Amino acid sequence: MTSRRSAAVVTAGTVLALSGLSAAPASAHGSMTDPVSRVSACYAEGPESPRSAACKAAVAASGTQAFYDWNAVNIANAAGQHRQLIPDGKLCSAGNDKYRGLDLARADWPASRLSSGAHTFRYKGTAPHKGSFELYVTKDGYDPSKPLKWSDLEAKPFLTVTDPGMQNGDYVFQGTVPKKSGRHLIYSIWQRSDSPEAFYTCSDVVFGQDGGAPAPSASAPTDEQIQDGKDQSSVEHGGHGDDDPATGAGDTGAGNEGAGSEAAEGTKAPATASQDAAPAAPASPAEPNAPAPAGTSGAGVELAETGGDSSTPYLAIGGAAVLAAGAAVLFGTARRRRA
Repeated sequence: MTSRRSAAVVTAGTVLALSGLSAAPASAHGSMTDPVSRVSACYAEGPESPRSAACKAAVAASGTQAFYDWNAVNIANAAGQHRQLIPDGKLCSAGNDKYRGLDLARADWPASRLSSGAHTFRYKGTAPHKGSFELYVTKDGYDPSKPLKWSDLEAKPFLTVTDPGMQNGDYVFQGTVPKKSGRHLIYSIWQRSDSPEAFYTCSDVVFGQDGGAPAPSASAPTDEQIQDGKDQSSVEHGGHGDDDPATGAGDTGAGNEGAGSEAAEGTKAPATASQDAAPAAPASPAEPNAPAPAGTSGAGVELAETGGDSSTPYLAIGGAAVLAAGAAVLFGTARRRRA
């Protein structure tokens, strides 16, 4: 191969490689672990042989893969339109048919004991990124034996936090839990700030005494369980597109093409889905659970990030330009030598 062709191959290959890097979106994954989310609790019990009746029913409805993929209950193109995209009765699955077992209406889901007042929340970030968390609690009179609707949640989040710090792989942030009694549900929305992607969790909790039968205790997956389940997980942490079949990321967004018929049905939010409750207004700075300053939750802990930000494509393009200029010099050198 001549020097001229060698330089051409190097230049083209390098530009293509850099272009590919700049085009690949960074992904974020995770789930609430304090209080423990339904999907986390069932994964911790073991997708192949869950202990609790509720998790057995959820696995029977969804299959085991949904629980090996416990950290990917998401909508790739949510962009804050949570109420418009997720129909009533499908809040825990985020309208994703893959996780339909999480929407089962029953009063015996494994639950976490919770007290009103100050609480430290933990959210396992298996692929962390910048973004904001909103936490809602169900209204007084909530009936877990009925499908969860948006109108079952308090109109405003009781806690909003932006870019919390991380400790040992968990986002950790403080909040004040409203006064409640009996069985309730904490609903979390994690909206990325560098992407339209959002993640959702349902955490069953009990304040004081449960009005019905004693609730099975929910446990979060250990680091060892998370590591052991990676081989069975189909979740890609290195980045995925809006229609990645491995994560189901494209199955829940409005207007996505190519989704399976069952998943596509799950994406259609009925006209009444956003009418039960108006979109929540952000908490007032004067409220005790007002949004925390970016990166301040968890003193002394730097915010963990993966992937690039909006400047990444420009850096890649700039690098490609520099390499292309270098290749041009090689072209000129090779031409002069042949002359």
